[in-house]
Amino acid sequence: MSFQTFLKEYRGGVLENIHIGQLSCINEAKVEIYSIGQNHEPVYFRSAAKPFQAIPIFLTGAIQKWGITSEESALIMASQRGEIYHQERLQSLLEKLPFKEEQLICAASYPLNEGAKEQYIHEGHQKRKLYHNCAGKHLGFLTACLANGYPLDNYCDIEHPLQQQIKNCIMELSEVVEEQLIIGVDGCGAPNFAIPLRNMAIAYLKLATPNLIENEKLRSAVIQIVDVMNSYPNMIASENFICSALLMDPNIVAKGGAQGVYCFSLKKEKLSFVFKIMNGSESPWPLVIANLLEQIDYANKETIENVKAIHSTHIKNDAGDVVGEIVSSIQLVT
Repeated sequence: MSFQTFLKEYRGGVLENIHIGQLSCINEAKVEIYSIGQNHEPVYFRSAAKPFQAIPIFLTGAIQKWGITSEESALIMASQRGEIYHQERLQSLLEKLPFKEEQLICAASYPLNEGAKEQYIHEGHQKRKLYHNCAGKHLGFLTACLANGYPLDNYCDIEHPLQQQIKNCIMELSEVVEEQLIIGVDGCGAPNFAIPLRNMAIAYLKLATPNLIENEKLRSAVIQIVDVMNSYPNMIASENFICSALLMDPNIVAKGGAQGVYCFSLKKEKLSFVFKIMNGSESPWPLVIANLLEQIDYANKETIENVKAIHSTHIKNDAGDVVGEIVSSIQLVT
């Protein structure tokens, strides 16, 4: 099936913009019950891979060894937005670990949050690697290397034993063979993996339905990761961001990635949704997800309203006047 229009933007009644996408929805039997687009084509996880990239540290006992709190460990799976409380927890995490900030491969940057950025610049702070929105992931990488006795140098090289371990975890959970896996490099310098959308949905299904994971140690690590994400949703993104809004619902596991990729799964319903907005936009995510939840008659209506509140359906001009509307037009098809 061809791509579908997920979102339409009207200005003064004239269609001005459309966002097309593809989608895969998997049930507990790993059957694709809804499909839109070319789901056999590879798609990069981008930051939606972070729960899987965190698995090695949760397999090692490193969390307990270095006294990492659950709140701090949430940053390992986060695309944190640079709030002051994110920076405080990242600093606390770094101070517990026996390596230096300079060893992180991610680039130095300012926090994404404009308020924090302005404050730090006003106070004379320089860019830091710890301010990067993937800093938590990289701290997790180095901690996993220490715990496993892996070399700290070049920890983002795909041939490094840590990245091979992550690759194998993703292959096992997504049920792809190596020939289906394409390896690229993410914006932060870490390897990233492209697999068919359907297999991405299978991997996310197992986050919400860990009884499908046969490997006991892997299953235990996944359960810990999901529990942390649901316990500290604002550490994963921030207030008024879609990941945090969804993770506040203990029934949902969710994580987005750059270039329009979004993944979420439902524990009670044992369903997994993965979609990609083909133009790479993230702004359609809340309205698309709210529409999907309404179409399956999701029981927690408060979650749907919280998601809708993130992005208005009104288009406004610079004076705040409503001049158009946004309509989610996605239709689930079998």
